[in-house]
Amino acid sequence: MNPLPQRFESVEALEDCMTEPTPGLVADLGAVDGDIMVIGVGGKMGPTLARMAKRAAPGKRVIGVARFSNPEARASLEAHGVECIACDLLDRNAVLRLPNVADGVRNVVFMAGHKFGAADNASLTWMMNVGVPAIVADIFRETRIVSFSTACVYPFVPVDGPGADEGTPATPPAGDYANSCVGRERMFEYGSRAWGTPGRMVRLSYAIDMRYGVLHDVARAVFEGRPLDLTMGHADVIWQGDANEQALRLLAHCTAPATPINVTGPEHTSVRWLAAEFGRRFGKTPQLSWQEAPTAWLIDTRQAQALFGRPRVPLATMIDWVADWVARGGPSLGKPTHFSTRDGKY
Repeated sequence: MNPLPQRFESVEALEDCMTEPTPGLVADLGAVDGDIMVIGVGGKMGPTLARMAKRAAPGKRVIGVARFSNPEARASLEAHGVECIACDLLDRNAVLRLPNVADGVRNVVFMAGHKFGAADNASLTWMMNVGVPAIVADIFRETRIVSFSTACVYPFVPVDGPGADEGTPATPPAGDYANSCVGRERMFEYGSRAWGTPGRMVRLSYAIDMRYGVLHDVARAVFEGRPLDLTMGHADVIWQGDANEQALRLLAHCTAPATPINVTGPEHTSVRWLAAEFGRRFGKTPQLSWQEAPTAWLIDTRQAQALFGRPRVPLATMIDWVADWVARGGPSLGKPTHFSTRDGKY
């Protein structure tokens, strides 16, 4: 693999680095039969995950499924060898028309969901996060299914502990989003138990890119002199390339019935400390408000580390990259994480 860069000169350079496959990913995708379909490819992580899959397994079809309301996103994926199919996942008949086992698809990565705006449209949130997974689990019962979930399915845990592990009951504190994400897991678990579908559920905590994520949000607040809410005083983060790599590798590590696995960085990060690190790099004094709660959404990743080792990109490198990107005025996706939210309302 190429060495990690000192900085990213452009979005193209960023995405090229983020989609570079590791030897472990190449080996794992080579060990599973069939083509790969990414359902919900149009989100923040989907395009780079699909591109990484194609680079790691150029002999397999990689199919991206989304609404594709942005034609540029579709064109970019197709330019990198990803086949694209527009589909309304709320329409069961449309999902039935997607390629399946008979067409060579034996691996599904499910990334669709609804988070922001969940509090304003609870019925859509539950349909996207529970109804659609039930449809997909049924129709793709003969494939492997790696589905994206979230650390928000857990209760808050003490910030001075190891974090919630996979044996911690999925009992989120509040909100339609987190509770519907438990429902999403239950649908894939039900399908796996009913039909023997191999699967894994990726309980992801905050993948980061230069253009969005917890580090981006904290860096922008410090750089622009805006108050930073410390109420949710700790967070777990992982480089998006590492998160995508682990999710794809899980296709070779599915279980029946499907089981959850935590995916994030190996250390819990203090938001206060993080603000100070960005302040030091920017030569600015962070503006901090409120006080850290004694609990947060934090997860224990020892299971993932046993499978894959530690993530390739360490936290210090991510901080340097984000600080450089923000200081130079690099583009933002304009999608704040709202990581400080504790009431579950997004």
